[in-house]
Amino acid sequence: MNALTFTLKNALKFSVNCSALTPNSLDNKSITDVANIKVTYGNNTVPVSDLFDITGSDATHIVFKNASNKLDYIGAHMSSGNITIEGNAGSYLGFTMKSGEIHCTGSAESYAACNMVNGLLKIDANVGDFVGAGSEGLRKGMRGGTVIIKGNAGDRVGDQMRRGLILIEGNAGDYCGSRMIAGTIGVLGNVGAYTAFNMHRGTLLLKNAPSLHSTVQDCGTHTLPYLSLLFKSFKKYNTQFSQLNSQRVQRFVGDAAYKGNGEVLVLNAQ
Repeated sequence: MNALTFTLKNALKFSVNCSALTPNSLDNKSITDVANIKVTYGNNTVPVSDLFDITGSDATHIVFKNASNKLDYIGAHMSSGNITIEGNAGSYLGFTMKSGEIHCTGSAESYAACNMVNGLLKIDANVGDFVGAGSEGLRKGMRGGTVIIKGNAGDRVGDQMRRGLILIEGNAGDYCGSRMIAGTIGVLGNVGAYTAFNMHRGTLLLKNAPSLHSTVQDCGTHTLPYLSLLFKSFKKYNTQFSQLNSQRVQRFVGDAAYKGNGEVLVLNAQ
C-alpha cells in the first residue's frame, strides 16, 4: 500500500486546522470518508477534498505534499504512525503528540512540539518561537519525546519544559530554557539573551559560551563522565550531536533568583 497522501491543490489564503488528519484518526477510513472530513479553513469549515488531492491508502504513513506554513496543527494529538511533510508546516506542529514520528523537510512556525508527550519530531530547516513550550494558559511544556532541529529556533525554546530532549544544530533565540522544570536542551550554535531565565531544573548543553545574567552562577570547570552516556543516546539520531565526545565542561547553575538548580554546561572547556 502507498502512503495516504494529501497534495495541496492551490496556495492558501487562510490557515487550515489539520488536527483531524493523523494516522490514528484516519485508521480504517475509506478515501471517500477521508475526503468528506471537514477541516477549519479560516472562519469556515470545508471538506478535505476542497483543499487537497488525496491518493494512497496506507493511513499509518501520511504525506503532505506542496505543504505550506498555513497548515496548522499537523500531527496534533497523534498517537501512532508516521507523518512526512514535504515543504513547510504551520503553527502547533506535533501539538500534544503522544507517539509516532513526524518529519518536516522545510521550516515550521511557532509552538512546534508544544505540550508534546512522546514520539520523535524532526525539522530539517528552521522553527519559530516556543518550541517544546506550554501552550497559552497551561503551565506544562513538553513532557517527553525528542525534537531534532537542523536549522535555527526562535525565542523561548523549552519554556516550562518538564521532560524530553530538544537538539538544535543551529542557533536559538532569547530566553532559551526559560522557566524550565526538567529535560535537556542542546544547542550547537549561539543562544540569545536571558538564557536560563527563571530556570528551575534541567540541563542546557551548549557548544558556545552564552552571555548569562548574574543569577546564573559559574561553578567552574569539571569533567562529567555521565556525559558519555548522554552522548551515546544521541547515536541513534541523524544529528551532529552524535559526534560529541568531550566530557570537559564549564558548569553554571541557576537561576538563583528563582532558587533554581538548573545547569548550563558549556562544552569543550579547558
